[in-house]
Order: sequence, then C-alpha cells, then structure tokens
Amino acid sequence: MGRITEMQYQYALERIEDLLPLVSDEDPNEEKAVELSIYSDIVIEYEKEHFPIEKPTPAELIQASLIEKSMTQKDLAGRIGVSPSRINDYISGRAEPTLRIASRLCVALGIAPAAMMGL
Repeated sequence: MGRITEMQYQYALERIEDLLPLVSDEDPNEEKAVELSIYSDIVIEYEKEHFPIEKPTPAELIQASLIEKSMTQKDLAGRIGVSPSRINDYISGRAEPTLRIASRLCVALGIAPAAMMGL
C-alpha cells in the first residue's frame, strides 16, 4: 500500500463508522464486509506509521503485572527466589533480569516470554 494521507485516513474512519452497522456475522453482506476490511486495513496502516505503540520494557511489564495481580515486590521476590531489592532494581531499570529469572518472572506474573524479551 502506498503512503496514506490524513484525508484518506479520515475518510476511511468515516466509512468504517457507516459500514459497521451494516455488517454482522448473522447476516453477512459480502460486498460491505470486503469494503469494511479494505478501509480497516487503510486505518491500520496509517496508525502504524503515525501513532506507533512502543513495546513495554521488562520494567514496565513487571510493574504493570504487580499492580494487576495486587502483588507486592516482596511477594514476587519470595515466589521467584530473589531479594525484594532485586525486584526493585528490575522495576526501576537499574538491572535487567537474567534469562532464568526472566523465565521465573513470566511464570509468576503470567507474562508472555516473547513480551518479556521485547519481541
């Protein structure tokens, strides 16, 4: 796909809003579904270029997971076998976990290993 202009992007957003009520799984309208798919691709492509979402750092993943699970740094430290100060080092970005510790963090916090590795 070539470079998408802001005008094309705005038009695609408007068309998506128009098409969404017309397309459903129960009563598929093939022509409208294809049109919706095309405009959705345009919006995705434009937003990838103009509004990129950076991948979270291991520190951000650990911090967010602790909050989500209502877990303290001390709780996590006990579960993975390191000191609470080491967990703080990971969260503050002063240290990166080794692969072995990163694996334990993934299991304890339910983080996908690919996310922890920044993939």
